[in-house]
Amino acid sequence: MNKENFGIYIRGLREQAQLPLRKLAASLDIDQSTLSKIERGERQFTSDMISKLADTLSLDYKNLKIRFLADRLSNDLINEDFALEALKETEKLLKTQKK
Repeated sequence: MNKENFGIYIRGLREQAQLPLRKLAASLDIDQSTLSKIERGERQFTSDMISKLADTLSLDYKNLKIRFLADRLSNDLINEDFALEALKETEKLLKTQKK
């Protein structure tokens, strides 16, 4: 897993905003214990929470979503020998599929 996974990133954003764990959890419609597990990397953040998180912390949705996806991809590929090459090939595939 990444040294700074998305959960740690969220914790940093929350602390920077001086927002208590319980308040952010309430705005995300999840239990405080669930958010705590997410911040510790014991549970995954879900894609549908990104919009709520961006709104609550007044963050740019696109940048937050990119950070989330990058973390998810890097966690999936961290132990793969050809991860960077696979990502480059994926980029090509995505470009041709979107046309």
